[in-house]
Amino acid sequence: MAITLTMLVMGILLGFVGAGGSGFIIAILTVLFGVPIHTALGTALAAMVFTNLSGTYSHFRQGNISVITGVIVGGFGSIFSYIGSTLSGMIPVYSMHWLTAGMLFLSAVILLVRLFVFQKITSDRKTKEPGGKLYFLKRAAFVGIITGLLSGTFGIGAAPFIQIGLLVIMGLSIKQSVGTTMLVILPIAVAGGIGYYFQGFLDFKLLFEVVAGTMIGSYVGAKFTTLAPQPVLKSAMVLTPIVAGALLLIS
Repeated sequence: MAITLTMLVMGILLGFVGAGGSGFIIAILTVLFGVPIHTALGTALAAMVFTNLSGTYSHFRQGNISVITGVIVGGFGSIFSYIGSTLSGMIPVYSMHWLTAGMLFLSAVILLVRLFVFQKITSDRKTKEPGGKLYFLKRAAFVGIITGLLSGTFGIGAAPFIQIGLLVIMGLSIKQSVGTTMLVILPIAVAGGIGYYFQGFLDFKLLFEVVAGTMIGSYVGAKFTTLAPQPVLKSAMVLTPIVAGALLLIS
């Protein structure tokens, strides 16, 4: 019950600022509740399957998803997310704390670029046409492989990395990159969660407690998002992975 209530409060905050929060889930589970880091990684990754479903459906209804791009990138990503989850089990616990924290700090840097640079440059850009099917497939495979490997190995959603990949490499617009990222994360999270399960790092009782709290909390928190100024929301999105990384280092 303590975990569910904590995740409920965290879900409200994350829903309010519009952040994914997988890094925060990992940090809270390891620091406050003493959950082993690998189990926390597997739980956070698997939880994203459920927390992303409603967002993916909403973006699909609004026409913000490039389905073909999302399916191909997500397909490659799922394969390497599974591989990444296997690699994660080989990394010592002490090193995993440092590596995951480092990835969260890097996520914050990528978010800064995404929010304050590409938002201005590409806000009105339309989706680029691929220069041929093979070229399109190569680009999609590259984005999927890199982001899937990061997600599976470090248990993070890698949403900033996926968005930058879709923007820069795949040529999607800002809106489509946001919506398509939600779709890409789904198969990545499923495959990564399966990988952690087969290694014994996925606790279904813990997963239920996390999902119950974060889904309810994020739904409630999202209702109040319009009350906050845009600079506050953007700053909170960047600070979220930074604080999560700092908590992991403290642990």
